[in-house]
Amino acid sequence: MSLYGKKVLILNQDYRALTVCSVQKAFILVYLKKAEMVLESSEGQLRTVNDLYPMPSIIRLFRYVNLPYKGVMLSRQNIFKRDEGKCQYCGSTKDLTLDHVLPRSKGGRSTWDNLVSACKSCNSRKGDLTPEDAKMPLTRPPFKPSFIMFLRDFSGKAQEEWKPYLGKSLKYF
Repeated sequence: MSLYGKKVLILNQDYRALTVCSVQKAFILVYLKKAEMVLESSEGQLRTVNDLYPMPSIIRLFRYVNLPYKGVMLSRQNIFKRDEGKCQYCGSTKDLTLDHVLPRSKGGRSTWDNLVSACKSCNSRKGDLTPEDAKMPLTRPPFKPSFIMFLRDFSGKAQEEWKPYLGKSLKYF
């Protein structure tokens, strides 16, 4: 079984989601007794020359890691990721650009709450209007994501067994 691309959720000592890492890194943390395995993966076991070990899916650190607030940086790629790579007007996944919900010419700023992914066709059709004026409703209003939203694999979904540990941040999964 290939471990390439497999991810493990790391919980802080208080069981809050901290980050994700590779299976190899998680195994080393458990093996060195810096973390405990909270949940084994159903995808198999790790094999060494002499032993078999359960493959981790979620681990918890023994020592608390104090991290300052982790905000998600506003960037083109992060807007596309938040919007799941879809136009927020028609749902298309082709030729995506950024659109200011309230146009900049009308005082709109480049913020999480005012930027959405839009295909070139919808962006051009909306032009310098608000979605209401253009009669182009958004599929979902823009929002500032939490960093936990970005603990997803590249399919855009959180692993099913992680969901109880990700809590309220799953609102938009």
